[in-house]
Parts: sequence; C-alpha cells; structure tokens
Amino acid sequence: MSSLKGKVALVTGASKGIGAGIARELGKRGAAVAVNYFRDRVGAEKVVGQIASAGSRAIAVQADLSDPASADPLVETVATQLGPIDVLVNNAGIYEFAPLDQITPEHFHRQVNLNMLGLLMVTQAAVKRFNPSGGSIINIGASGVKKTNPQMIVYQFIKGGLNTITGALAKQLGPRNIRVNVLSPGLVETEGSRAIGAIGSEFQKIIEGDTPLDRIGEMREITNVAAFLASTDSEWVNGQVLFVDGGYAC
Repeated sequence: MSSLKGKVALVTGASKGIGAGIARELGKRGAAVAVNYFRDRVGAEKVVGQIASAGSRAIAVQADLSDPASADPLVETVATQLGPIDVLVNNAGIYEFAPLDQITPEHFHRQVNLNMLGLLMVTQAAVKRFNPSGGSIINIGASGVKKTNPQMIVYQFIKGGLNTITGALAKQLGPRNIRVNVLSPGLVETEGSRAIGAIGSEFQKIIEGDTPLDRIGEMREITNVAAFLASTDSEWVNGQVLFVDGGYAC
C-alpha cells in the first residue's frame, strides 16, 4: 500500500459517494484530508471522523463551488489549517439528464458552472498553494463519455471537455512537477447511483452486459486507483485518462 504520510489532500464533493470513498482512502494511507461539502455537513463530518479513526488529520470545509468566489476561501482554509496542498481531487459535480428538446439554459449552466467552471477555479486557487515540490491533481471523469447517449448531451459534453482541459493543464503545470490526470469510473454503487434508480435496474443489467468483466465496480476499485494517482508510484503518469470501468469504455 502506497504511503501518503505527510501529504495534504483536498477532495471536493466528499461528503458522500466516490468523493467520500477517495477521502477515506487517502486518509487511510496517511494523508491529512480536507473534506469539502456544499450542503451535507453531517455526511462530511462523518467522513472526517472515519479518517480520524484511521489515524490521520481531517477537516470539513463548506463551499459552494458553483460560485467562483468560493474557490479562494476554500483553498486558503485548507492551506492554513493543514498546510501546502499535495493532492487535489476535483470530484464535486452534478448530473442532470435531458434529451435535446428538454435542454434549457438553466440545465446547461447548472452543470457547467459546477462541473467545469468550478473545477477550473478551484484548480487555479489550489496551484497557488501547492507544495513547491509538486504534487497531483486528479479530475473525476466518467467512462460513459466514450459512448454517446441522447439523454446525456450536456453531461457528456462537460466530461469530454474535462479530458481536454486535463491535457492542457498537464502541459502547463508539468514544469512545476504537478501532474494532472483523469480518473473515469464506471458504474459503482453509491448514494447517487441508488438515488437515480440505477442499482438493481435494467440500466445496471445493460451496463453489465456491455462490460467485459460482466459486473459493476466496487468502491475500493476506484479509490485504490485514486490513491495510486495521488502517490509517487504514478510519478511518470501525466495528462492521462484512466478508465476504471471493467472495460466498459473499450
């Protein structure tokens, strides 16, 4: 197990789901973790408690990342309380599905403001407070971006754009030894996937049928890869999109 002892990580959107799983895994491996949340303070404090029980420091930090003005205060709080940032996990996001005839400006901007602009503003703020020796930025993508879906036009536009943004950031930040990669998970059972009715549904069966490993993922299979990208084990991995989906995106 790669050690992250002495590292400081900020995980956005980490009060539940994949973000919470990644925050717990980084903490288990020794990192001090800032657990960002928007509304779910109880969930964030629970994750903080789990990280503390594993022997690492953790704080919960509220910020609405759809508001560009929230990025600097969030990062400043993390750096002040925990120290220079070594790992940034851009996980915060929303997904709303709609076909062409149901897309509205509000539907578009809700997703773009958080999933794309919010990510850029947090990254911009974070690199100012990164450890001078460098570190790792992990953007959470989606394996489904390779298979177009008429119900997911805006969401897939954003996640496809994230892959392009990541490559550009990898080139810009590489000279500072800050690596930038995308972790694109397949379907995993989380609060979110249960809330939209994906788990145990016909949709899950379709996903499994299109996945060479014939099943959906487990949380540990995502968080282990996140920990790898956060650590020096991946020090030569930069500007890449890693599909962690059992082969669904093949």
